Amino acid sequence: MSDTPSPDRRMLEALVCPLTHAPLTYDADKQELISRAAHLAYPIRGGIPIMLEDEARKLD
Repeated sequence: MSDTPSPDRRMLEALVCPLTHAPLTYDADKQELISRAAHLAYPIRGGIPIMLEDEARKLD
């Protein structure tokens, strides 16, 4: 079992991209929330989504 807390699924379902307001997809392996509309992946650190554009990884 991992020491990293897992995010609450209901919370993740309620979140949207702060830039586009589009739905997000949860990537459990990479611990990221994916915004296909904005082409960004927002990290989840310690079970907490970091919903800042400056912290997001650009998707190819």
